Amino acid sequence: MDVISHLTRTVSPAVLGDDRSPAKKNLLEQFYAIFAARLADKDTHDRFSNENIARDDHGFHERVWTDSTHRDQIARELAGKHNVDVTASRGLIAMAAPLAYHEIKSLAGTTPVPQFLNDNSASYQHHIPAWASTVLPAGMIAAAPAGARISDTVSTAPLQREEETEGSFMKALLPIIGLIILGALAWALLRGCQENPEPVATPAITQEQAAEGNATAVAADVEPASLRIATGENGELYACRMNVGNETLQTNVMNALTSAFGDEANNCRADVDDNFAIDMPAAAQLAAILPIVKNVPNASMLIKGDTITVNAPDAATLDKLVADLQAAAPAMTVKAEGALDAQSEIDNSLTAADTAMSNLGENPDPRDVARALSLQVINFEVDAASIPDANKSFLDRASKIITEVPNMNLMIIGHTDSQADDAYNMKLSRDRAESVKEYLVSQGIDASKLSTKGMGETDPIADNSTEQGRFRNRRIEFVVNDETTSANDGMIMSNDALDPDLNPLDSNNDDLLPDSDDASRGTAVDPQVNTQ
Repeated sequence: MDVISHLTRTVSPAVLGDDRSPAKKNLLEQFYAIFAARLADKDTHDRFSNENIARDDHGFHERVWTDSTHRDQIARELAGKHNVDVTASRGLIAMAAPLAYHEIKSLAGTTPVPQFLNDNSASYQHHIPAWASTVLPAGMIAAAPAGARISDTVSTAPLQREEETEGSFMKALLPIIGLIILGALAWALLRGCQENPEPVATPAITQEQAAEGNATAVAADVEPASLRIATGENGELYACRMNVGNETLQTNVMNALTSAFGDEANNCRADVDDNFAIDMPAAAQLAAILPIVKNVPNASMLIKGDTITVNAPDAATLDKLVADLQAAAPAMTVKAEGALDAQSEIDNSLTAADTAMSNLGENPDPRDVARALSLQVINFEVDAASIPDANKSFLDRASKIITEVPNMNLMIIGHTDSQADDAYNMKLSRDRAESVKEYLVSQGIDASKLSTKGMGETDPIADNSTEQGRFRNRRIEFVVNDETTSANDGMIMSNDALDPDLNPLDSNNDDLLPDSDDASRGTAVDPQVNTQ
């Protein structure tokens, strides 16, 4: 977890506003490292761990550093290094400290803040300047490896003074160290003369790279965590999906959803996988963001990376929603969803799906295959179930990969919008899912590896009151069909998980998800379900 990058992305914009000064940005970056090292000390953190720290508590840093001389030194040193006025430096620190604390707490989740920061110390230790040892508890600055800089931004003066304190013994070692360095350089030159040399400056694999076989997953390839919700006519949670990198983030998001929507949050489906980031820039602001959206009927919101995209049934409501969310989450970019460009959406989805398929590598995880397939938009004609020509070449390619994955069993799920009666939509969604299955079988896939399900309009991912929302709800999803897992576990689900009795048009209410026959929309359960 790169703590400094996260704070730079989320906190700095809120502190700096329209001020894009690189000097102030760098000042804050170095302050975050010093601040994190201070919070990593349990005794320091325990002083205020039970306080409710306000985001605008500009006196918070005074409780982190109770010694005024330490606070003054931090402001002066940072100001001098980054050519910023000392008064401005103090102001930036005062504003950044409470915001950074909230973000760090959000990243830590259920892990105590000091433990989290000590576990991730490698991500910020190298940003800490040498002079900061006087304002931090003993042991909070790790010893730098030989030849490594203590900080990316530290000046050389403190390093020179530090060397002088080592005494004559260190001075006596300097010639020996010089010989060792010369020997290392000579060895590197000899390696360079070999017939098949290994690059001298080959970068080391970081902790965020995991190698398995010939496939390497790099942090840069991780998708941002995301949350997509929509509200109904009465502000209820109408649709909810999240993609997150671990259960800690899932729990944090679910807690915020439950606080805002109550038990309705239990219907939110989560895809928890290390393909997604383990941090969400807006996580700390969800407590303020979600009630705003809840108060807008038929609204939709997508949080992905540092951007919030929203929509609402009319322009005036949408403008107010954007303004309210921007005020609640100043570090985020809040924008209104643009007008629907269906062809562009289709083209972009196929490009994304094709790229995801190309990145699968050898022996891909079936879940990753299902995700890649689900990225495509299959834009069926109105009242029709024939596969559009635009999707056939991609499905042809996908078919070859599916046949090569052992024990690959997929469920193809059809969905519609709400612009027809329930029974018609249910049949249409089944027909479209069956059409996709038939096409894949025609390309050589064993029919026993594929099953289908029609959900009609019962499982939306967006609102049905806008053109954009209806377009997103008309979709085909692919999920791994695994009877050992549930519908809310990484998008892997069994046949029974979607509808226990496999009959969504019967007259009882025993379906897990709300169906057209269920007037209670899933809130009531037939008492005979356990006897059937």
